[in-house]
Amino acid sequence: MKTAFQILLTVAILFLGYLCVESINKPMRFQREHALRQQKVIERLIEIRTAEVAYRSVYGKYTGDFDTLITFIKTDSLPMVRMEGSLTDSMIVAGMTETMALAQGIIRRDTTRISARDSLYRGRIAYIDSLRYVPFSENRKIFELGIASLQTASGVAVGVFEAKTPNNVFLWDLDKQEVINLNDMARKVDKYPGLKVGSLEEANNNAGNWE
Repeated sequence: MKTAFQILLTVAILFLGYLCVESINKPMRFQREHALRQQKVIERLIEIRTAEVAYRSVYGKYTGDFDTLITFIKTDSLPMVRMEGSLTDSMIVAGMTETMALAQGIIRRDTTRISARDSLYRGRIAYIDSLRYVPFSENRKIFELGIASLQTASGVAVGVFEAKTPNNVFLWDLDKQEVINLNDMARKVDKYPGLKVGSLEEANNNAGNWE
């Protein structure tokens, strides 16, 4: 009986020790995995922003449709200004400016076009096709993408876009309570419980909420 009790006591002590260690390691594992996934999602959002800014430079507006954005990257082109000629040191010392050099024909500017795909993604077709998908999400969830027109204080209409995904999407298979805690912390300071770039509520120069 005494031996059996000692065995049970040893098992109980080992189990309690495991629970103590796990209570420390579990949050640390979550933080490491969260940091890894967050960085990958941020990288994808930055790529979306790059594509949106390029699209707007050609068409004067953003798009809220991934099919349109991806087709633009694959098939369209961007203007590229090349400059021929340059100012010598003596010209600069003499007060010559680039504007004066252009007027006198010393410097010439020539606008050509370059493939959007090659300019933005160096031909990575496979990557472009994945632009819409949230990394680590279950069943390849798609980023929420939208556009809007906002009125500035001076009454000028400004086009904006927003791409986002909640924490629950890219952290879906991690510890549920840790994700809930993360979301609660964001809501307490009136922040979006996830990652997003741009905004449909304010003209924020396409900033990401991690910046």
